[in-house]
Amino acid sequence: MTEELILANATLVLPGETVTGSVRIVGEAITEMDQGSAVPAGAVDCGGDYVAPGLIELHTDNLERHIMPRPRVDWPHAAAIIAHDAELASTGITTVFDAMRVGSVTRKESSYGKYARRLASELLELRDADALKISHFLHLRAEVCSDTLVEELDEFGAEDRVGLVSLMDHTPGQRQFRDMAKLEAYVRGKHGMSDDQFLQHVAHLKALRDEYGTVHEVEAVRAARRFGAVLASHDDTTRDQVQVSAGHGIRLAEFPTTVEAAQACHAHGIQVMMGAPNLIRGGSHSGNVAAQELAEMDLLDIVSSDYVPSALLLSAARLGEIWGDVARGMRTVTQAPAQAVGLEDRGEIRIGARADLIRFRMRAGVPALRAVWSRGQRVS
Repeated sequence: MTEELILANATLVLPGETVTGSVRIVGEAITEMDQGSAVPAGAVDCGGDYVAPGLIELHTDNLERHIMPRPRVDWPHAAAIIAHDAELASTGITTVFDAMRVGSVTRKESSYGKYARRLASELLELRDADALKISHFLHLRAEVCSDTLVEELDEFGAEDRVGLVSLMDHTPGQRQFRDMAKLEAYVRGKHGMSDDQFLQHVAHLKALRDEYGTVHEVEAVRAARRFGAVLASHDDTTRDQVQVSAGHGIRLAEFPTTVEAAQACHAHGIQVMMGAPNLIRGGSHSGNVAAQELAEMDLLDIVSSDYVPSALLLSAARLGEIWGDVARGMRTVTQAPAQAVGLEDRGEIRIGARADLIRFRMRAGVPALRAVWSRGQRVS
C-alpha cells in the first residue's frame, strides 16, 4: 500500500519565496501543493515551521574522517559508511557527493596511499542493498600533484555514479596554501613531520607537479567526460587560473581563494561554491577570502559543508539573514547545487519532485531540525 503524508500549516521554502501552505507526498514524490494554513484531517500540523527541500552536498570530507578518525587508523569501512550516512541525514542532507581522493604519493617521506576504488565499491554495495538513508554519488578529487592519478582514474567507469570530478592542485606555495607558514602548520600538525621531513615533503610535491601536472590535468578532464561527470576547479586564485578552468569546460569553482578569482568565475559563467565553515567562522582557516565577503558582493552561488556537515543548514540561514531573503539563502544548498550537477528531480518543492524534505524552526538564530524525509521516508 502506497504511503501518504501531508505536511500542513508550514512555511514552504520555494525557489523564489516563502509561503504558508501544505505539501502532499505519495510514495517517493510530491504530488500536491496548496497555499493557506488549513490542516486537513490526518495531516501533520507544522505550526508554521519551515519545510524546505532536502539539502544537497557537493563536497564533503566527512566520509574520509569516518574511515580514518585518527592518523593511520583505518576504521571498518562498512561501519564508517553507515555512520557517515546517518550523520548526514541527521543534519538535513538528503543527497551527497562523497569526496574521495584519487592520486597517491608513493615516496616514503610524504606517502599517502590509494583507497578510493575499494571505498567506492563498498559504498555502492551498501547502496544497492538499500542500507543507506540518503542518496549518494561519488566526487573524485583528482590530485594533480601525485604519482598515481591516471591509473586510479582508470579504475572507475560510467557505472560508478561519479557525478563530480574536481581538479585538485595542492602544490606548496600556491592556491589554497600560498602562505607556506599555514601549510607547514597544517601538514606538520596532521602528520607529525620534523622540520627536515616537511622540507622534503614540499620539494617532492613540487617535483611531482613539474613532472606530471600538465598530463594529469588533461587525463582528469578526459576521465570526467568518460564518466559523464561535472568537472570542477578547486582553489582558483588568479584570473589566469580561472581562464584555464574555463578552457577545460569547467562550470563549477570550489572555494576560489580571492575576490579576483570569484569575479573572473562569474565573468566566465562559472558558479562559485564556498565552504559553510568559512561563512560561519567569519573567514577561511587558510587565510583566503571570506565567504561572507563574496556573498555581500553577490559572488556566492552554492555552499558546501566541507568538513562540518551540520554547518550546511546553518550557513543557508546565515545567508538568508545577510541577504534579507530566506528563500535565496536556502537556494544555495538546494536548487543551485542540484542544477550545477544536472539533478533535475530534486532541489526544490514542486509537484513531481522527489520527496526529499526537511522541517525546521529557528531558535536563537539557529535552525533546529524537526524531521528529515528522503524519497518520502522519514530518515531523521
